[in-house]
Amino acid sequence: MMTTDPTRAWRRETRERILAQRNALSVAERERLSEHVIANLDCEFRTLDCRVLGLYWPIKCEIDVRHWANQLSKISGIKLALPVVVEKKAPLEYWEWAMGDPMVRGVWNIPVPAIKKQITPDVVISPLVGFSGSYRLGYGGGFFDRTLASLKPRPYAIGIGFDMFACPDFVAQPHDIAMDTIITETRSTNDCDTPQLGRISS
Repeated sequence: MMTTDPTRAWRRETRERILAQRNALSVAERERLSEHVIANLDCEFRTLDCRVLGLYWPIKCEIDVRHWANQLSKISGIKLALPVVVEKKAPLEYWEWAMGDPMVRGVWNIPVPAIKKQITPDVVISPLVGFSGSYRLGYGGGFFDRTLASLKPRPYAIGIGFDMFACPDFVAQPHDIAMDTIITETRSTNDCDTPQLGRISS
């Protein structure tokens, strides 16, 4: 089912507005908010049984979780993977990645692993442009929704973003897939008093 024109226009205008606001945040403010998001994300991982974590290479002032994920991988043994666009209007592939691996430029010049080693994540983290409830507003390409719909079993999906970009007027469409949880600087699934790197269950 095609998204109606008014809905498509609303999403485009809202996306442009939020991205402009996000770009206007000072580096210090973005880093401050990101630290709280990552602390809540780390708290989430205390209850997750994760063997392969799909993350992302940050662009457009997105929250950078690479160093946190690298630490998590070293401590817990979780394998990491980055999404790769292999075909237009097709699901993403996740290729295994570790900090320091050789990279090449992929679609939209986003770095991807130079060596293809496809791997299926059981947990994926996706950056949010905006969100409402459990639904994410992305960049409009539909890649992440197609990926969630295609992976069997479906991975546990975590969206991360900032409270200020909540979109109460967001109307989910049939192709939208809800996240399992959305984490912000104040919103988390678990209540952790002392943040620490999450560990997989034994």
